[in-house]
Amino acid sequence: MLRTAADVAGGLVVYPQVVNAHVQQELPFMATEDILMACVKGGGDRQVLHEAIREHSVEAAKVVKQQGGKNDLIERLAGDALFAPVHATLGDIMQPERFVGRCAEQVDAYLASYIDPLLARHEATLAVHGDDAMRV
Repeated sequence: MLRTAADVAGGLVVYPQVVNAHVQQELPFMATEDILMACVKGGGDRQVLHEAIREHSVEAAKVVKQQGGKNDLIERLAGDALFAPVHATLGDIMQPERFVGRCAEQVDAYLASYIDPLLARHEATLAVHGDDAMRV
C-alpha cells in the first residue's frame, strides 16, 4: 500500500491555475456569510439580506450548472442596493486567504510534530538512498 501511495503521490502534478479557477468558482458562495454579516453591521435586516443572498445564489448556480457559465454571484450582489454597505469592500472580502482559517498553522504544527522527527530519525537512510528510499 505504501508503494502504491508513493507512486501515486510521486506522479501527482498540481496546476496552480486550475486550482485557482476552482477556488474562484466556489469562493462567492463561501463569502456569503461574511457579506451577510457586514451588511447587517451596516444596518441591513438579516432576514431580508439572507433571502436576497439565497435568491442571487440560486440564480448564479443556475448559470454555472445549467449553462456552464461563470459564477456571477458577486456581480449580482454588487448590483443590488441591499448590499451597498459592502460594495466598496467586496474585493477585500473575496480574498481566498480569508477562508483558510488555521490551515497553515496546523500544517506547520503537524510537520514539526510528526514529519520532522520522522525524517530526522531516518536521516542516514535518506542520505544514502536519496529518492530511492521512498521506493522501499
